[in-house]
Amino acid sequence: MIALQRFADGASGVVRVIGQAAAWSGLALVLLVAFNVLARYLFSYGTVALQELEWHVMAVAALMGMSYGLNQGGEVRVDILYAKMTRRQTAAVDAVSNLALALVSLLIAWLCIGFVESAYSIGEGSPDPGGLENRWILKAVLPIAFAILALQALASCAVAVLDLLGSEKKPS
Repeated sequence: MIALQRFADGASGVVRVIGQAAAWSGLALVLLVAFNVLARYLFSYGTVALQELEWHVMAVAALMGMSYGLNQGGEVRVDILYAKMTRRQTAAVDAVSNLALALVSLLIAWLCIGFVESAYSIGEGSPDPGGLENRWILKAVLPIAFAILALQALASCAVAVLDLLGSEKKPS
């Protein structure tokens, strides 16, 4: 049980650090959008690459932030039945659902690898003139983000299993 607790704490700590970095990318996005707007309207300057960079930063923030949302308990639940369950029942539901999430996340990560390899092999870039090249870099975030989500789901599953093995009392 100690090893399970250490795994859960370590994995959650890694996800927390990644999530906090993803949160700071929100500031980078705001500054980038502000620069693009001010440059366009005050100096009649704008590039397709900087506009594409906006959605690249937003995509990375969202993908990396989804595991942080799970880490912080920000997932959406339907509490109609969940609220009436005992602590052991909720722990069982959490363990099964987090295990399922981990498996699906790992499947998506694995399937995305071919997607990244394809983009890399053809040298995929922006279809727009002046756009960003090397689109495979953005696509490479997909398997990484889903692997991190699987890690957090496994950590949450471990916490639920530890809770399941613990007391019957429901938290207040």
